[in-house]
Amino acid sequence: MRIRLLLLVSTVLTALVACHTVPQTGRSALQLVPESQLASAASAQFGQLKQETPISRDPTYNAMVRRVGDRIAYAASPDMPNAQWEYVVFDDDSQVNAFAMPGGKVAVYTGLFKVAKTDDDLAIVIGHEVAHVAARHGGERVSQQLLAAGGALALQIGTNDMNSDERAMIMAAYGAGATLGVLLPYSRYHESEADEIGLIYAAKAGYNPEAAIDFWQRMQEQQSGSVPEFLSTHPSGSTRIARLQRIMPKALLEYERSKN
Repeated sequence: MRIRLLLLVSTVLTALVACHTVPQTGRSALQLVPESQLASAASAQFGQLKQETPISRDPTYNAMVRRVGDRIAYAASPDMPNAQWEYVVFDDDSQVNAFAMPGGKVAVYTGLFKVAKTDDDLAIVIGHEVAHVAARHGGERVSQQLLAAGGALALQIGTNDMNSDERAMIMAAYGAGATLGVLLPYSRYHESEADEIGLIYAAKAGYNPEAAIDFWQRMQEQQSGSVPEFLSTHPSGSTRIARLQRIMPKALLEYERSKN
């Protein structure tokens, strides 16, 4: 009975598996959730956020985000032909942050302008966030979580005849292994991949990709304390900068092409 149940769960999960080719890098990524479904959910969440968070009316910030955002969107358009772009500057100086959501929702917090002083700086950020959407990282993370949940369910069914202490120990080990061995490393990989793709988008849009090194160094200075990299969803600042330096020649080539 246990084997049949495990096989059933495995078969259902396998039948659901679909893959997506990440633009620019060519990596094959797991996608179990339709992009249209994610975009619909993102639109609703973004609308709620606009109701709950003050929106900046600063003309300089808004013009800068629109100007840079439009050029990045154009550079990314072959990879995201159906995106409906919307840019919002949220008025929160405590947030040195920005994000993009499926479908083309882009948010920048006013606190980011403490670090992003120029259009080149902002292009690094918006390029990175748009890259997350183009690569469908959100859908891949949801897919990974679904598979992890399916694995936990299968394990739970398969250990029904064990005593409670043994079962709890096995489930705890599975949870730790899934988090440290799969989910967190993939999150760090997504950040590195978004750095690479975003740098290419910024360069194709005509922004100097070399601005990324100084920008991320300044961002690192903004962080007060940090957790070990293996426990973090983001690579360390030094890891990120080293990787950017390795891929810089490719980005500079795109930057030179953009001038022609």
